[in-house]
Amino acid sequence: MPFVYILESEKNGSFYIGSTLNFRKRVVEHNLGRSLYTRNLRPFKLVFSQEFPSLKIAKGIEYKLKKI
Repeated sequence: MPFVYILESEKNGSFYIGSTLNFRKRVVEHNLGRSLYTRNLRPFKLVFSQEFPSLKIAKGIEYKLKKI
């Protein structure tokens, strides 16, 4: 199922917002440095996740959160 998730960098306290079909796997990928954008901000802790009925909706929520 599609999720929106928010990670907090334990290195500097910054937040990363994303959407994915498998957020547990994606959080592991962020913490392993497999995302170029977040590689230098590791480690992360998951601070929020919410399931949505479709990836389109999840991506729309992600976009709106990033604009705040």
